[in-house]
Amino acid sequence: MASAPELAPMAAPGAADQPAVARTPLPTVLTRLRRFAAMPPLQVLRLVESSPSGLDEPQAQLRAQRDGENRLIRQRSRHWSRRLPRAMVNPFVLILLCLAAVSAATDDLPAAAVIVTLAAASCVLQVRQEHRADQAATTLRAIVSRTATVVRRPRPGGPAVAREVPTDHLVPGDVVRLAPGELVPADIRLLRSGDLMVNQALLTGESLPAFKHASLSGLEIAYHGRSGRHDRATGAGAGRTEDAPGTLFDDPRLCLLGSTVIGGTGTGVVVATGTDTYLGATRQNLPPRGETAFDRGVRGVSFTLVRVMLAAVPAVLAVNALARDDWSRALLFAVSVAVGLTPEMLPVVTTTVLARAAALLRERGLIVKRLPAIHNLGAMDVLCTDKTGTLTEDRTRVACHLDPTGTSDRSVLAWAALNSQINTERLGPLFCDPLDEALIRRADELSLRVDDGVTGVDAFGFDVARRRATVVVRRTATPGVDTVVTKGAVEEVLDTCARVRRGGVDRPMSPDERRRLDELAGSLYDAGVRVLAVAIGTRRGGRGPVGERDMTLIGYIGLRDELRGGAPAALAALAAQGVGVKLVTGDHPQVAARICREVGLPAGRPVLGSELDELDDEALAELAERTTIFARVDPHQKARVVTALRGRGHTVGYLGDGLNDASALRAADVGICVENAAQVARASADVILARKDLAALNDALGPARRAFVNIIKHIKITVSSNVGNVTSVAVAGVLLPFLPLLPLQILVQNLLFDVSQLFLAFDRTDEGGHGRPRTFDSGDLLRFVVCFGVINALADLATFAALRHVLGASASPSAQVLFHTGWFVENLLTQILAVHLLRSGAGIRRWSWASRPVMFASLAIVAVSVALTVGPVDGLLGFRPLPPVYFGWLGVVLAGFCVMTLAGKFAYQRAVRSWL
Repeated sequence: MASAPELAPMAAPGAADQPAVARTPLPTVLTRLRRFAAMPPLQVLRLVESSPSGLDEPQAQLRAQRDGENRLIRQRSRHWSRRLPRAMVNPFVLILLCLAAVSAATDDLPAAAVIVTLAAASCVLQVRQEHRADQAATTLRAIVSRTATVVRRPRPGGPAVAREVPTDHLVPGDVVRLAPGELVPADIRLLRSGDLMVNQALLTGESLPAFKHASLSGLEIAYHGRSGRHDRATGAGAGRTEDAPGTLFDDPRLCLLGSTVIGGTGTGVVVATGTDTYLGATRQNLPPRGETAFDRGVRGVSFTLVRVMLAAVPAVLAVNALARDDWSRALLFAVSVAVGLTPEMLPVVTTTVLARAAALLRERGLIVKRLPAIHNLGAMDVLCTDKTGTLTEDRTRVACHLDPTGTSDRSVLAWAALNSQINTERLGPLFCDPLDEALIRRADELSLRVDDGVTGVDAFGFDVARRRATVVVRRTATPGVDTVVTKGAVEEVLDTCARVRRGGVDRPMSPDERRRLDELAGSLYDAGVRVLAVAIGTRRGGRGPVGERDMTLIGYIGLRDELRGGAPAALAALAAQGVGVKLVTGDHPQVAARICREVGLPAGRPVLGSELDELDDEALAELAERTTIFARVDPHQKARVVTALRGRGHTVGYLGDGLNDASALRAADVGICVENAAQVARASADVILARKDLAALNDALGPARRAFVNIIKHIKITVSSNVGNVTSVAVAGVLLPFLPLLPLQILVQNLLFDVSQLFLAFDRTDEGGHGRPRTFDSGDLLRFVVCFGVINALADLATFAALRHVLGASASPSAQVLFHTGWFVENLLTQILAVHLLRSGAGIRRWSWASRPVMFASLAIVAVSVALTVGPVDGLLGFRPLPPVYFGWLGVVLAGFCVMTLAGKFAYQRAVRSWL
């Protein structure tokens, strides 16, 4: 037998200062809990240094100081100082900071200050949005019980008193009382129980309740001998193996943190709290988050921008230095070109667009915890989900009621409903599970009764040992003889039967008859329904034990999960938007296949979790591509399926709400859970839904995809304009004896244009332009930049020609000022025009106007550019008023630019078959 320190290791002093650090590895936690379960209650109390009367208050306070609070998540991680470094790792921000350092090194301090300010603004916006998302998620978090009933002694040797204490204040050794509707506040070893039933769905994903008992007799054999068995008829125990961690949930003596009491009562001793619990240790063993589609896309775009700069800046430096033999000034100008080439406002625009989309989604009941998740949600082309709550309701319906010959027989349903009704009446309504509710509801709909004068005498609820529920009824028509009614798993009920009723005649249960009944149950099971067997027997004399033997089988009940009303329409809508759905479930494959067929998904051949273990990653990736259903999968297999799909180039979303979904939520590009999901699932998810509904998720795709369209719109338009400018500057360096623009003028021009681009966050998008999943495409960006960057450069070169030859701008100082002023105005105007010409894929016949914020920003930039060149501040930047004749030539250049841009747009759309 293990010693107390081995079973319940104590933390070192000061551990309370680090409540989020796991003190015990998961394997140790599993071993310790199993050993606690196998010990008599008094021995468990001795090992945790407690008693049936609980701890006294001084003991509890000392243990609270030693072990820390009963929490899983470190609250201080939400502080802005911890978020800011993560926001600064954004590749776009890093590029800006590098440019700021180069600008500062070349004594261009104004440019460095502007760039640092823009980078800081982007980081602050992102941190603010994530903080608001955390606040919203905390507000939405519905916790059933924030206190627990604890038995403690106010002073050593004093009488025990039961009182409510916050769950955070529980410590190992506390004696806790459990009642219906309460959360299990820690890992508890039961000491006493009365018909205790808990829901472990948030831990296991199974909706059926689990029955708990404090005794070491009877049920111990069922747990250790049969916990790995899968019942072919009901689907219970799917995906479990004898030594798997999941078998811990089947132990009737353990109630784990994360469960909910739905019936009966219990008293137990706390054996683990906080991160020492199964839930806490599992959370600490979750895999780290991988690189998402947004991360890959941003990295690709950033590298593209860096490659363009590495190609353009040295060329500009060499041309200007050789043409003017002034390397220091050429270097300063090259740095200015690099700043001009980079879309400085890109981090700010990206964060603003995503934050606005997050606000729109919040109005629709979705909380976005991390801004990049909005892009990943819009780019999602595969959604992996369980069936319960998404494709099906959390309700079961009766599909059929058959006699042993396979013929419909209402009396079978009547007896089964009577069993459920008496169980509910004698054990309490909270003891009624979903199957009982379905039987009673259907019998009421058909107005079925066994007969009048039936009184319930006794009831024995379903438990893991017997795998059936039995009631005893007394009928006035047969005094002195009680009727025993049993329903449950097919194999267990058939084991109690000596006869079978066929055509109203009871016949012996021969081996051939048993084989035929197994085949009938198998055919129902293969059709995707859960099967309950119903049998009746007698107890003479009105007293004595209920033996549950020598019974007569009267038939089978088939049950199905009710389809969610809008599930087929929601799946069709997702398919229309380019999102395929794959079912990843712990349920039986035939049940999952039947659900898929009914909601319109191509079921194909379901793949079992046991098959996945035999495949390497490459083979699994190929299989995952063509498979719709993965059944009987454990948490690790769920994550492998998600990772395999991502390896094939898909952007994968995962919708789950249990502890067993946490690894898959982290492995996905975007993890999605509901607001009342397990705490670990909420911590692992990127998006929180107010309700588990595919329709709500489908509604979120539009805002997410529109956000991406506005981001990529800004990148393409800005970079193509900047590349055009760099090309023009390089050519001008050969043709002109002076710089076409001074470094400060380039910075101001770029800043004005980028500020106007900020309003693209509020722009509208084309109808149908967000009807498919999309992510960043570096190749498409390069094609766009080359095409429209050349057009922009041609407009600049036309302006150079007009300024030098038509207007007489030469190498004199006053002519250079005129040249700088003319190109500054033309360049800003062509960039503003490019925004309106390229922001939409619409042509002349169905022109799409920009939103009001974009229009107002464009007009403001035009007004500012004119004011800087003709107003009282023209001398600040080295400008001078332009002659009237220039504006005539400017009109010709702008008209030509519009014609070339529209022609290039038409040709580009025909060549690539797409737009922004």
